[in-house]
Amino acid sequence: MVEKLWGGRFEQGLDQQTEEYGASIKFEQRLAPFDLQGSLAHVKMLGETGIISQDEAKQIAQGLELVEQKLIAGEIEFKIENEDIHMNMEAELTKAIGPVAGKLHTARSRNDQVATDMHLYLKAVLNQMLSALTKLRETIVNLAVNQVDTVMPGYTHLQHAQPISFGQHLMAYYQMFTRDFERFEFNIKHTNMNPLGAAALAGTTFPIDRKLTTRLLDFEKPYANSMDAVSDRDF
Repeated sequence: MVEKLWGGRFEQGLDQQTEEYGASIKFEQRLAPFDLQGSLAHVKMLGETGIISQDEAKQIAQGLELVEQKLIAGEIEFKIENEDIHMNMEAELTKAIGPVAGKLHTARSRNDQVATDMHLYLKAVLNQMLSALTKLRETIVNLAVNQVDTVMPGYTHLQHAQPISFGQHLMAYYQMFTRDFERFEFNIKHTNMNPLGAAALAGTTFPIDRKLTTRLLDFEKPYANSMDAVSDRDF
């Protein structure tokens, strides 16, 4: 188990029920591959900028790759006592390479880390949604073409109103799903921004390279304001 970051303030640990109530790992597990992706970019940047040595960066990167292999193989047991996805991944990394794993914290906070995880996760999910909506709309059009002359009752206020074509009825849903598609496209624009480097909220005094992590993580650009980067929920 990784020692909790706030643990030094208290003589004892949390009650088990309180710990389970506050734990987010049950649903945060889906962020694991994105947490590792963000960490790999971060440690590469730390090595490239000389914030940590290249040897340390290489060792941490190799450890992260080992953790990724375990994750893909389904060999990682996510533990409530490790609190969140970051601490669970760090526990696995520490098991793999020892104390040098702690240097991955350098110039980073769990605040910008989780924001980066969420942006990476949503980028992936939104692209999957766009692909699924495209296929769904194509299917609707293919069905509607063959139902132009199929007559059915159109309803208003749950009452028969006018005769309509079943093809027209289907194409109404095509238009609705098209608007959903456009909304998700817009969401991608605001999701495709890199929060990494904002640290807790005011940035860091380390000479980080945000352009490098932005490129490594395939974001369009970094956030312009560090407080916005870690507090943004409207993306």
